[in-house]
Parts: sequence; structure tokens; C-alpha cells
Amino acid sequence: MRLTYKYRLYPTREQKQHIQFTLERCRLLYNRLLEERIIAYKTEGNSLNYYDQANTFKERKQHIPALKQVYSQVLQDTAKRLHKAFQAFFRRVKSGEKPGFPRFKPQQKYDSFAYPQGGYALQGNKLRLSKIGEVKIKLHRQIEGKIKTCTITVKNGKYYACFSCDVQRQELPSTLEQVGVDLGLKHLATTSEGGTFEAPKHLKQNERKLKELQRAVSRKQRRSNRRVKAVHRLARLHEKVANSRKDHAHKVSWQLVSRYGLIAFENLNVRGLIRNHHLAKSIADAGWSQLVQFTTYKAESAGRVVVQVDPRNTSQQCSNCGAIVKKSLAVRIHRCNHCNYEADRDENAARNILQRALVS
Repeated sequence: MRLTYKYRLYPTREQKQHIQFTLERCRLLYNRLLEERIIAYKTEGNSLNYYDQANTFKERKQHIPALKQVYSQVLQDTAKRLHKAFQAFFRRVKSGEKPGFPRFKPQQKYDSFAYPQGGYALQGNKLRLSKIGEVKIKLHRQIEGKIKTCTITVKNGKYYACFSCDVQRQELPSTLEQVGVDLGLKHLATTSEGGTFEAPKHLKQNERKLKELQRAVSRKQRRSNRRVKAVHRLARLHEKVANSRKDHAHKVSWQLVSRYGLIAFENLNVRGLIRNHHLAKSIADAGWSQLVQFTTYKAESAGRVVVQVDPRNTSQQCSNCGAIVKKSLAVRIHRCNHCNYEADRDENAARNILQRALVS
């Protein structure tokens, strides 16, 4: 299986300039290749592919000497990135989804480049990158498996190296314990056994500061250095909120995977639920999709099973007798008039989720 390890880089001022230079060359190349594809189709009706464009790089370097300062496989990966974007576009068209034609990339939207096969090497606490140099790296945990690719990412003034590795699946000791998980706003998750995982509400805790920084951005003159700095401060706080939410989701998902052999969730349409303007911010802050995603990939590597079931009436149906007991969102206790079963609303829903997973 494939895992990605992410580490912080601490480049020197000169190395930062090299990284930014490489990013800009890759971005300009990406946009040029996209333009060539569009022109070729409009004028000649031809659809260029990866090989058609990658074979022109030797000639391009003669006309654009700056490309010689970028490792050749990094340039090839840029062309492959565009090729994958078109493959995804054609797949969406074929399946009837919203197509989303590949777009030209502005500077703020192009933040990474990759060494797909070689050109990089780990040497102690240094990462040697071809055409850039030996960059200091913080290896906070050991890399397992064989490294396949190295991607350099720049985000909010911070530099990262992401290693994609092939590793062997390490299964946890088998267990017969099963659990249904109801996702909510009061608690991030409630299990069919009555346990709960709190929702820290990171966005709500930082909302006041975010509004202050957003107002600071609005007051600055467009394209001024002060506005750039204000945008950077706002982005850093958004990143902190996202990282806190991600960290909590990792911890909760690991607790579920390490204990249960079968984990059942509702197959929620989160995008549709976010259209409710009264609950959109709270739902986004909870990070339901992220928790399910993290639990799923951890379960796959640990030999566990994750099932997603139909969410209809999981809160209204009695988990004891199956009768439908209508109640508003404000009613937090489930009381069944048919069998006199009484339980917390979310626990009752979690029990229904587990039952549906076992039937399916």
C-alpha cells in the first residue's frame, strides 16, 4: 500500500529563492502546455498528449535557458500533472459529472513540484535536491518502506517535503468488536455503546480573531505589501485551525480503528447538508468527512472494515423495535411509545447504523 510522510524543511534564503524559481518555471510551463493543447484542438482538431509535449522539452530549453536550471524529471512531472488533469476532465464528462475543464494556474494556486523518480536523497538531517542543494529537514519520525516520489510543497511561507512510499500492510490483532458511529454537532461522534468523542469547534474558538484579521485585509490597499502581509497572517490562522481539526480527527480515527474490527458510519451527503445556512459553519467545523476518510484509510492498513450505510431515519427509528418515532432536532432523548425504550438520541442512531451495517 502507498503512504505519504510529510516533513518540515528549513531552507536557507538562497535555497528558498531556488525553490520559488523552480515553482515559477513549473507554473509557467504548465500554463504554456495547457495553452498549446487548447490551440491545437481549436485550430487543427488534434488532442495533444503527455508524450507529444514531453518530447519538446529539449527544444524548449534551447529557446528558454531558464528551464535548464530545473531538474529534467521535475519538468516531465509538470507535463504529467496536466495530462492527469485532462484525464480527470474526460472521465467526468463521460460519467455525466460537472466537467471542470483544466484551468490556467495563478501564482497562489501552484504551490508544489515533484521529483518522480530521482534527483533527491536523504543524508542525515539533510535532503539533497537536484538544482537546489542540501536542505535541512526535520525527520520527526522514521520513514518506512521504499520511497517512490518526493514532492516539495510551499504553504503560507513554510516548506515541506512529502515522500510517497510503498509499505507493507501492518494488520492489528484481530477483534470481533463492532461499533456504529453517529456523527453530530454536539459531539463529533457517538458510538452504539454510548461513548462520545467531543467536537472541539476549532473554528468557533478562533472566529473572533479570524474576523479581525479579515477586516485588516479588507482595509489594506489592493496589491500593496501591507495587504500581502495581512493576507499571510489570515492564512496562517486558517492553517492553524485546519491543522487542529486534522489532529483531532487523526486521534479519534485511531481510537476507533485500534479497538473495533467493524466500524459503521452514515453515508452522509455533507455537501448537501452544508447548504443549510443555519448549520453550514458548524458542520464544516466538525469535519465529518475528514473523520470518515481518516478512519477508512487507517482501517484498510490495519485489516479492519469500514461500512457506510443509508442515513435515512437513523435518528427517527427505534433501535429496539424498529418503530418510527418522529422528533425534532431539539429533542435529544429518544423515547419509544411502542416498546418504552429510552436512550440518548445519538446513541439510538448509532445502534441503528450498526444494525444496518450488519444486515448489509
